[in-house]
Amino acid sequence: MNLLDVFLLVLIAASGALFWRIRMISEAASRYLNQYCDSQHLQLISVARRRTRPMLYRGKLDWRSEFDFEFSSTGQDCYTGNLTMNGLTVVATQTPPHRIH
Repeated sequence: MNLLDVFLLVLIAASGALFWRIRMISEAASRYLNQYCDSQHLQLISVARRRTRPMLYRGKLDWRSEFDFEFSSTGQDCYTGNLTMNGLTVVATQTPPHRIH
């Protein structure tokens, strides 16, 4: 095993860790949005990650992720909201004005 092999193993391990961390954040966002929409009497239609970038949060390196989500308040309309997370922590949830039934 030479230095190139070690470098490739470290690169593969780091890529795997990155994938799993971002996947954990996306799953946490989906769970949060399901709970949020249930509490607001909204129907969650879809969730999509818009952007993820590295950042320092509470003194450690983590990911700042922004999600767009579509929801309906009456079942016949569709609105787009935004969710911002630092790591697994929800920072902000924004929804546009929508009809309440």
